[in-house]
Amino acid sequence: MANIASAQKRIRQTIVRTARNKARRSRVHSFVRKVEEAIASGNHAEARAAFVVAQPELQRAATKGVLKANTVSRKLSRLSARVKALSASV
Repeated sequence: MANIASAQKRIRQTIVRTARNKARRSRVHSFVRKVEEAIASGNHAEARAAFVVAQPELQRAATKGVLKANTVSRKLSRLSARVKALSASV
């Protein structure tokens, strides 16, 4: 355990930030899962709606530093392509 006040404060801050980032990451996974489930069900309208809701959540994760910008871009691109392919098959 740290003996210096500033080190103790850093430990407290790390605990809070870790919890916050974990919650954000979990939230992103939930939104992405909803899109993937809609794609799996074959419902284009539902998949499109879920994707539109997930998009800002993923962007927010990049802004907050939970995920890297390129990771978010890649995930959005792949999800978008899958949703678009779903509309072509309907």
